[in-house]
Amino acid sequence: MRRRVLTLLAAGLAGCGGGQREDSGLPVGARPIGRAARFHLPLRPDAAIRGCRPGLGARFGVHLELFGEGKVALFPAGIGTGAPRRTFSGRIEHARCYGPLVTIDPTGLVLLRPGTRATVGDVFDLWGQPLSGRGAARFEGDVLAYVNGELTAGSPRDIPLRRHDEIVLEVGSEVPPHRSYRFPASW
Repeated sequence: MRRRVLTLLAAGLAGCGGGQREDSGLPVGARPIGRAARFHLPLRPDAAIRGCRPGLGARFGVHLELFGEGKVALFPAGIGTGAPRRTFSGRIEHARCYGPLVTIDPTGLVLLRPGTRATVGDVFDLWGQPLSGRGAARFEGDVLAYVNGELTAGSPRDIPLRRHDEIVLEVGSEVPPHRSYRFPASW
């Protein structure tokens, strides 16, 4: 199962960079996924999901990345979905219901229903993880937030999720932020 998830993540991260490779085997600009548990936090089991509907329906995508200590921390598949869930290779195949904001795989792709107004803070709340200017999830320190490669001021919680934005949060060490993400054609 872990191998399938890592294969899926490699495919998702490929959307972030070009075809060139560094000596590490990762695309240029890609960062390794952290191995410790703090980089792979689970869903909050009791999240109340307003506006939960039986089908995924039409969506648009936003890409959200979290780097802690210079490594990728994964957003789990299933944020904003209702249990029970059925997964295949780390991706949500079916959920009881889907809220206005969801993740269906652990690549950082956040899917929103058209007309949904949400922020980065909403993602963290549904995930059940803290976010402030002084920490994100299990990482403590100043949080630097970038939207489409540009440093943003203010609270990272307040960053709006807009169609095809690339949002990067960094805690603990600076990582050159991606300016864009290659979105799948369907989102």
